[in-house]
Amino acid sequence: MVDQRFRSHPKRRKKAASAARKLKTIAGRMVRDIERKMNDGQVEKYRRDLMIFKLILKQEKNSKNKIYSIHEPQTLCIAKGKEAKPYEFGNKVSIVKTRKSGIIIGSLAFKENLYDGDTLEPQLEQIKRLTDHQPEVGIVDRGYRGRKTVGETHIVTPKQLPASASHYERQKARKCFKDRAEIEPVIGHIKHDHRMLRNYLSGELGDGMNNLLAAAGYNMKKMLNRLKSSNDFFYSQFLFPDFTAIVPKYFPKFSKN
Repeated sequence: MVDQRFRSHPKRRKKAASAARKLKTIAGRMVRDIERKMNDGQVEKYRRDLMIFKLILKQEKNSKNKIYSIHEPQTLCIAKGKEAKPYEFGNKVSIVKTRKSGIIIGSLAFKENLYDGDTLEPQLEQIKRLTDHQPEVGIVDRGYRGRKTVGETHIVTPKQLPASASHYERQKARKCFKDRAEIEPVIGHIKHDHRMLRNYLSGELGDGMNNLLAAAGYNMKKMLNRLKSSNDFFYSQFLFPDFTAIVPKYFPKFSKN
């Protein structure tokens, strides 16, 4: 393992590749040795694990459907295209928020690493199911280019306006895509403040539950912040009588007034 350190350096690349082949050879011997010493009942019990081990040993650099995690074989490698973090490992999640209020109205996890444009239809179906409303306009980034309409929703992506565009049209387009960019810090908050950066729930069901709970936590935090900063906080006692009992403990500045 020491030889794998700085393996991308030109002077260490050859030695690192040799060490990797040696590790792969040792792992193959161990798997075959364990399988030989198992009885029929044990082989049947651990058939799935043995199959995963063999797939890992067979996969090459250009193999399709690679396995990146023994315990979570559904983990995907997602190319980010950023210098600081070119790749991320996990599953793709689509998040939708409203343009004015900033409330998250859709959060959907995908089992496959789909093209961004292909995630629009299932995401809009979820919004329709949850809100009983079909958005008329969806504002997305350039990763979704190629989609103009999905169902009854018009998809808007950033593009260069013609030279004949008026000043009003340019300002309108600029405001539209500035509003879209507001979802970037929202994604950052969901990752770092609401535990979507690392998922501790197992399996594909855990992937779906984790992103839904993270989005719900973000919405609840946003609601509490609004209650704290407005007079609606005092009116909430009519809707949540027991909620006012925790005011002196958690919000002392409100209890003094």
